Amino acid sequence: MGFCVWADYNERSKVYHDNEWGIPVHDDRKMFEHLMLECMQCGLSWDLMLKKREVFRSCFDDFDFDRIAEYDETDVERILNTEDMIRSPKKVAAVINNARCFRKVREEFGTFCDYLWAYSGNKVILYNGHNRLGGKIPVSNGLSKLISRDLKKRGFKYVGEITIYSHLQACGIVNDHDETCLCYAKINKMHPTVNKRRDKEVY
Repeated sequence: MGFCVWADYNERSKVYHDNEWGIPVHDDRKMFEHLMLECMQCGLSWDLMLKKREVFRSCFDDFDFDRIAEYDETDVERILNTEDMIRSPKKVAAVINNARCFRKVREEFGTFCDYLWAYSGNKVILYNGHNRLGGKIPVSNGLSKLISRDLKKRGFKYVGEITIYSHLQACGIVNDHDETCLCYAKINKMHPTVNKRRDKEVY
């Protein structure tokens, strides 16, 4: 496996690509982890996020949003003083803030997954032209901008339209694997899909 060009960066990338990226997520804790990794990644490399993932899990109680939502300043200091942790007070505060916002979305919609998947009608989106070999993949589009705007209104931090598009790819709402990649057909076979035209894309 591993026909998507970026997956050949290193072994971490290959494992992530083959076993997680683009596979539809319907578990809220997993969804929260995916989204918070994207938030932490802002301004940094994705490979660094994968490298430090176990540190993040240790710092944030394996991304248990209910526990994180109850964190106080003592927890912030604990996290910032953890070895190999990214020492960004703003990002740590954002994860805690987002856990609280995440819970409010769950209170309104039942699950965060139900909230997010409603944007695609509970189907994996296949944008025309994205999956062709050598096709251009956008950094954001109309859908990611729409979701970003709504999340910001709900109080979420570090959820710009580029971050959200990456999240939609990661959690499987958008299948942006190359057509030549084994994951592309596998995901489409196992989950309902919908074909859409390109949506106000930004490159």
